[in-house]
Amino acid sequence: MRAVLQRVTHASVKVDGEVKGSIGKGLLVFLGVGLDDTEEDVKRLVNKIVRLRIFSDENDKINLSVNDVNGSLLVISQFTLYADCRKGNRPNFLNAGKPDEANRLYEFFTEECRNYVPVVEKGVFGADMKVELLNDGPFTIVLEDV
Repeated sequence: MRAVLQRVTHASVKVDGEVKGSIGKGLLVFLGVGLDDTEEDVKRLVNKIVRLRIFSDENDKINLSVNDVNGSLLVISQFTLYADCRKGNRPNFLNAGKPDEANRLYEFFTEECRNYVPVVEKGVFGADMKVELLNDGPFTIVLEDV
């Protein structure tokens, strides 16, 4: 399982021009599900994300979690996080999870997030999505195999 986190002041996702998810301050999470990922992998990743201290405190020290700042999550499925570009110029996605299982784990991921963060928005699995965000910092973290 792979995730790219961006600390944002706001973010939204549209499908066919319609907003499907929108948050203010919080984290935009691009989530890639791999072939061998399990619910236990989801739980470990969610646990890490919601506890990461990547927001500034009153002394401008990066010391607070998304919950500490009353932040939200916007979770976007993104199989392209499993792009393998080692050979040639066209990436392959052979290590990305199969759609049915990847969608199930994506839905499980968002539900697990809701156990910790009150506002969790999401995109539409498999759709052509347009994501808008204002990266705060910029602050971007890549998580894999946590």
